[in-house]
Amino acid sequence: MMQFRRNTFLGVVAVALLIGVTLGAVAKSRIELGQSPGPAATAQAQPPIVPVQMPLPTVSFAAVAETIKPSVININTVSRGAGLQGRTPFEEFFGEEFYRRFFGELPERIPLRSLGSGVIVDPKGIALTNAHVVERATDIEVITLDGNKHKAKIVGLDRKTDLATLRLDDGKGTFRAAKVGDSDRVQVGDWVLAVGSPFGLQATVTAGIISAKARQIGQGPFDDFLQTDAAINPGNSGGPLVNMQGEVIGINTAIVAGGSGIGFAIPSNMARKIYTELLDKGRVTRGWLGVQIQQLTPELAREFGVKDAQGVLVSDIVPDSPAAKAGIQRGDVLTEFDGKRLEGPVDLQRAVGLFSPGQSAKVKVWRGQGEKTIEIKVGEAPDEREARERPTGRPRSLLGLEVRPITSELAQRFNLKSTDGVLVTRVEEGSAAAEAGVQRGDIVKQIKRQNVLTNVRSLADFERATRDVKEGDQVAFLLQRGQMSLYVAFTVSRG
Repeated sequence: MMQFRRNTFLGVVAVALLIGVTLGAVAKSRIELGQSPGPAATAQAQPPIVPVQMPLPTVSFAAVAETIKPSVININTVSRGAGLQGRTPFEEFFGEEFYRRFFGELPERIPLRSLGSGVIVDPKGIALTNAHVVERATDIEVITLDGNKHKAKIVGLDRKTDLATLRLDDGKGTFRAAKVGDSDRVQVGDWVLAVGSPFGLQATVTAGIISAKARQIGQGPFDDFLQTDAAINPGNSGGPLVNMQGEVIGINTAIVAGGSGIGFAIPSNMARKIYTELLDKGRVTRGWLGVQIQQLTPELAREFGVKDAQGVLVSDIVPDSPAAKAGIQRGDVLTEFDGKRLEGPVDLQRAVGLFSPGQSAKVKVWRGQGEKTIEIKVGEAPDEREARERPTGRPRSLLGLEVRPITSELAQRFNLKSTDGVLVTRVEEGSAAAEAGVQRGDIVKQIKRQNVLTNVRSLADFERATRDVKEGDQVAFLLQRGQMSLYVAFTVSRG
């Protein structure tokens, strides 16, 4: 009986082993045929969420960095003259005259040095940077990646877009130039590198993405910035923002104070137009229609029979202007300019301002209950035309600046709340006013001279307060610059 049970037990074990071997073979054959054995294998078979080509096949930005760095320059500037150098915070706030009254004579000044970045865009030594990096410089020195130093001169600058063009070594050298790409093709989410000299640390490379396009940050009517989270720090201004092909698609220009990872760059397509004009003519010409416009609100859209609230409403026409000659009327709603949809006044200001004067553009207009297309020959902006037609070789004025009254059209153009004050239309290079920081586009609101404070509401007020100035007089201005008010003080001189 025991022998039988032993034999039965051994038989059961043998059968179990045989079944196990058979099942194992079947499972192995199924795996070899490509059938999934379970959830783990299924997960491994899924394609990656981010393609392996992003950002590069080597998962490194090294190749892009090595391509762009030889074209990036470190810009060192020196500004000389009283009114610029080594001011204390008290002087900056109150102005030199007030400082001298309460604290005595000003200390001896030393040259003010500042740092910035730029990018060479032409092998002959043409470089792009920000206007605010070089506009007050008397000496500009550029350092390339190899450590060599080069003298640079300003070919031209444009404060409205904050762009400047430099020429290195009088165009006698040969340099590694970067390729300027097409910023219109950039998409939100694209990888980008910011290259420059933050805090003087040359050829610093940071990476990020395009966070947004067409950002308006209150710098003026030509705001059209690329937003990026690539680190941009003091000293990066003027350096390039590049795509993964090593092409310049923006010029780094601004950061949000206190904002982590929020930087802005001027699109390369705008920069290309500006630096080409500066290189060819030394100045920028801007288009002009001669219309006063306002935002089209939903209420106004209903009143004027417009289907939606997109477009700009014409509230007035300048006589004998391009718009008047083309037949634009008060109450028209402009919905498109040269193929570009208009959502608000800034869109029209930017599109017209960047349009070449003398060329014709098609404008879509909603009038009454229907839309029509009108062709307008765009004129040159009056302030640009006046600068071009101004006689040369005249003697320097004592104040070193020129002003004009603020008309309602100018108040609208500069987003001013009133017509009080006078607009600075020209500041003589090297003058005491320029060195004190007065800029074209500033609004003079007050003048303090010989302990007499004058509120400037009109050109007559300005002329009365400055009529008998003489060399050596101390003058203080209260200026409005955008949304900011500031004092400047200087000694009257012919320079």
